[in-house]
Amino acid sequence: MNENINEKNSIREIREYEVVKHNDLIQRTKYDLTTQEQKILLYCISKVKPNDDDFKLYKFKIKEFCEICGIDEKSGKNYADLREAVLGIQNKGFYMKQNDGTYISMNWIEKSIIRPKKGTIEIRLDKDMKPYLLQLRSRFTSYSLYFTLAMPSRYGVRLYDILKSYEGLGQCSFDIDQLKILLWAEKYDIFSNFRVNVLDVGVKNINDYSDIHVSYELFKEGRKFSRIQFTITPKWKMGGDETLRTIKNIEKKLSGWGATDENPQEK
Repeated sequence: MNENINEKNSIREIREYEVVKHNDLIQRTKYDLTTQEQKILLYCISKVKPNDDDFKLYKFKIKEFCEICGIDEKSGKNYADLREAVLGIQNKGFYMKQNDGTYISMNWIEKSIIRPKKGTIEIRLDKDMKPYLLQLRSRFTSYSLYFTLAMPSRYGVRLYDILKSYEGLGQCSFDIDQLKILLWAEKYDIFSNFRVNVLDVGVKNINDYSDIHVSYELFKEGRKFSRIQFTITPKWKMGGDETLRTIKNIEKKLSGWGATDENPQEK
């Protein structure tokens, strides 16, 4: 009994680890990661401690990760998907935009070791990530891993990451084409499809499962929507009922083994 209680407490504690990133890593990057790949990456980043001066080989049990993310760890397919997701992250580089408009390619992971017999995965983040994850003193964003774990959409996780970095301002705006690039959603050339499959899905994920509430307003140039403005409100300012509703949503989702369900169109 005590062992089960300790295990549950450990899972709860890990879910509340902080994800801390330099704002450039959030606001100046474009990348194509699935929901599960993003959560694995955030889970690894959450293991980086504020005073670390180098990356470690972060080791975790597949069973532990499944429990933290609300994945049915008894499903063999989920184990296989998790292993493939780690390899997917390692094989997917990303771009960071520079002040002069050029893009520099980078990698997320330097090394991964998967031990199926032991049920463990070891990951070392790439050295190019050090300026954006280690010893951060300014222009960084911090949030609890907990608020991404229940999100079923890749666009929800990524949009939360972006908008959370502007939380202190209360508002932020983007050209529609710029936002599509950040969300890797350029394939939605028809705006109504982008709105339904990306914007509305992402905003719903954020409002249902995170610590901020988001709304948006669209602006036109001529007959075409060209710009979007988001309003971002911390839920603690909205009262305890909203925070309680969010926690109930998260716990229900994580206990129902549905935290990484993904719309096939998003893959």
